[in-house]
Amino acid sequence: MEEKRIPEFFFNPSSVAVVGASANPAKLSHIIMKSIEEAGFRGSVYPVNPAHQEVLGRRCYPSLDTMEEGVDVAIFALPAEKVVEELQKGASNISGAIVISGGFSETGPRGRRLEEELLSAAKDKGVRIVGPNCMGIYDTVSGLDTLFIPYDRVDRPPAGRIAILSQSGSFALTAMDVLAREGIGVSRMVSYGNKIDVDEADCLDFLRDDENTDAIVMYIEGIDDGRRFVESARRCKKNLFAIKVGRREAGKRATTLHTGSIAGRYELYRAAFREAAITELSGFEEFIDACRAIHRFRPAGGNRVMIITDGGGMGVSVADMCVDEGLVLPELPEDVAEGLGKILPPYFTISNPLDLTGNATDEWYLTTLAKTMTHRSYDAAIVVLLWGPPGLTDALPSKICELSKRVGKPFLICSPGGRFTERMSAIFETLGVPVFSTPEGAVRAASIIAREGG
Repeated sequence: MEEKRIPEFFFNPSSVAVVGASANPAKLSHIIMKSIEEAGFRGSVYPVNPAHQEVLGRRCYPSLDTMEEGVDVAIFALPAEKVVEELQKGASNISGAIVISGGFSETGPRGRRLEEELLSAAKDKGVRIVGPNCMGIYDTVSGLDTLFIPYDRVDRPPAGRIAILSQSGSFALTAMDVLAREGIGVSRMVSYGNKIDVDEADCLDFLRDDENTDAIVMYIEGIDDGRRFVESARRCKKNLFAIKVGRREAGKRATTLHTGSIAGRYELYRAAFREAAITELSGFEEFIDACRAIHRFRPAGGNRVMIITDGGGMGVSVADMCVDEGLVLPELPEDVAEGLGKILPPYFTISNPLDLTGNATDEWYLTTLAKTMTHRSYDAAIVVLLWGPPGLTDALPSKICELSKRVGKPFLICSPGGRFTERMSAIFETLGVPVFSTPEGAVRAASIIAREGG
């Protein structure tokens, strides 16, 4: 029974049809055709529209039921009423439908009736639906891209190991644009909008066996079948993260207007996330930080963190945040403390966090990192670099990166500041190491890779 609910053909289609395909570059359907082309989809693409003989050099069919062969997935970019009509006519010729069009339950009673008709027509013929009111699918494995935003407006991320599941198309799209800018790859993105059929649980059921995906990050407005969602998440042995929006009354109202979703009691979602071993994220910034951490860092192997800083107050702040996130700050082992005491000035307090003060030098950072992080007491380091001390040079970033590789443990760089700091942070970035501009970002990342390692 469960296998019937896994919509594999959405992720590996051999053929797609674009219903409502247009030769007009301003139309969403035309942009979708271009997106499919630019993404390098390897299957067959069929435009469907009675008003055209061809679109983008491809033969155009009047309707789905006039096609000689069936297709795996039909992408509908039509007014809501026309979607129902066209799906009823052509349902026998398709396995799945991605309904980009809005105008359904998110608009009120009339839209809800149309949505019920759409679902009924699909169920009669065994057609699975992603949407309506969605962006659809961006898939670096199959090369399918149903997004109706052009490539010159929103960049697409390269291939990677992170899957994104989102009720909100705009949230997913914005995230992908940011990830693309940072070179962070994704395996598959699914935006399912009103999710009258395919939902988070379906996608988790597929992704749990997907060799192209290591981690799944979700944007959730509401879940209809909580028990099934938890069961699917528990079976999915990937690293799972989720943002739950609509936590407060204003947000709940907004989710109903956005996708017609009922947000439900937040406390129940928190309990479900805990039961399913899903790490909850607080918002967009944390969503991006999670993707950065998953993409750039190896799992930490544990939650024991060493903090090294050149600003005592910042070190204390980071320490508090670490404890709040469930990270552990072991005191320095006696032999390590003794060794550092012989190297560092006598007025230093040798502890965790370790404050190298405004007299910090490249050598002090490298020595303290080497002596602490080669010890079995620590799984990861948070390195706070404020760049004020004159003893710090632009040679330090590459040396820290080399040391991290040699030690085999992640070093998370936290460097808040202005123009000079940004210039130094850019050196880390060119070496493939992200720099967190806030302590919160660095601590969240440390927490995420600690959970990955666990």
